[in-house]
Amino acid sequence: MTDTPPDRLSSNPRSPFFDEALLSRGIGIRFKGAERKDVEEYCISEGWIRVALGKKVDRHGQPLTLKLSGPVEAWFEHPAPDSEDGADQA
Repeated sequence: MTDTPPDRLSSNPRSPFFDEALLSRGIGIRFKGAERKDVEEYCISEGWIRVALGKKVDRHGQPLTLKLSGPVEAWFEHPAPDSEDGADQA
């Protein structure tokens, strides 16, 4: 595993961009300069995030999301399990 998160990742298991192993490491997202904890999905190259729209759900019980555009930065909050503890951290 690399220390660079993928270009696009989703926390919804129905999405083709869902990856349990990467999500278990924790993903930090900075959107328009502010750190966000409520991101459902993001895409760095296209510059957008999806956030839940309160407690509203669609007819299938899935949360309604809002797509916000702007600069997106992503990072892993925890090192990869196969890397040395803090070997490449400054």
